[in-house]
Amino acid sequence: MVDASQPHDPYASLRIPEFRYFISNSFLITATLLIQEVILGYELYKMTHDPLALGLVGLAEALPFIALSLFGGHLADRRDKKRLLQWSLTVIILGSVILYAVFQPSVVRQLSQTAQLGVIYGVLMLIGTAKGFYSPASSSLKPFLVPRELYANSATWSSSAWQAGAIVGPGLAGFLYNWLGLDNTLIVVIGLLILCLLLISLIDRRPVPVSSAPQQNLRESLKEGFAFVFKTPIVLYAISLDLFSVLFGGVVAILPVFAEDILRVGAEGLGFLRAAPSVGAVLTLAVMTQFPPTHNAWRNMLLAVAGFGAATVVFALSTNFYLSLFMLGLTGAFDSVSVIIRQTILQIFPPDHLRGRVAAVNGIFVSSSNEIGAFESGVMARLFGTVPSVLVGGVFTMIVVSYVYLRSKNLFSIRLS
Repeated sequence: MVDASQPHDPYASLRIPEFRYFISNSFLITATLLIQEVILGYELYKMTHDPLALGLVGLAEALPFIALSLFGGHLADRRDKKRLLQWSLTVIILGSVILYAVFQPSVVRQLSQTAQLGVIYGVLMLIGTAKGFYSPASSSLKPFLVPRELYANSATWSSSAWQAGAIVGPGLAGFLYNWLGLDNTLIVVIGLLILCLLLISLIDRRPVPVSSAPQQNLRESLKEGFAFVFKTPIVLYAISLDLFSVLFGGVVAILPVFAEDILRVGAEGLGFLRAAPSVGAVLTLAVMTQFPPTHNAWRNMLLAVAGFGAATVVFALSTNFYLSLFMLGLTGAFDSVSVIIRQTILQIFPPDHLRGRVAAVNGIFVSSSNEIGAFESGVMARLFGTVPSVLVGGVFTMIVVSYVYLRSKNLFSIRLS
């Protein structure tokens, strides 16, 4: 048991075995799915030599995720969360097995390239469907693993695990692909996903929260989740800030343009640029285990998102590789602060019987900002030029922060820790 009289212990959440299993799984599944995404994207480009094939990878997963996430949240509030995670992981493993099979030479010889691509994108949609159930179940299970006074601490560690996976996965993907080849790397992916399933099995089942409200049908249930978000200002503003900052201020999707045409650092430089936000995030998250940002939470949230926008503006104007690298690191650092605060808000404010649906609404916002934001970045860069599009995105982010500041002054008095 954790001694609740020591709330400032930076390792308090990690002293709970089930939470350790949870974040180990979070790290592992993040890294593993990114390994699969990177090697699959590389192989698809070798097959098609069409950049659109790469864009469709994210879109194929995002569409079913967005479509089904709310229903996944509805189930997470009414069913055994552990069982949902196990079934979702089983479907993801099945998808990876099919991907392994479809790249076998005997299968490739029997399928046209169009048919092979159809199977691959179909499997990605299957994985996206499973993630639509996995994500809200995982998010809504986390608050049940630690006592309430450790929500901020657990949010820091869970974000650290996710960011670490986001760094390790892409870096390891290239090494595994070169060393083992596509087939054997997919076998490694399947093995790691099975390990994720074992980690989830070590977590005890939790009773389904009971609400005193009358039984609802699906439509009323989903409506209740949205209604809670929109009538709870701190939740609505926290989710909206993330949506607009990443939707308009994100630059990851068009980093190849900066690497090739603006900074002229080539593929190696692109690797450093892609890693910089995650490195900045991990370093900041390490600091935040000692100095949590939740004491003056709303002030810190607004400052972090404003800092993200300002760093994006400087990055857009920079022609120096090292300055650009540093600014991308800052975007990751500022984003990690806002993630910690948002996750803590999402653990504290929703009642137990609504956690899955609120997590699903948040998941839709996050997925929309990432996937649609990447599409928006490409379209804006195509229409208005790369630098102007990023510059406008950073300025727009700061305008949104200013608007939210004027509308949310009453939230400055709220304490999360």
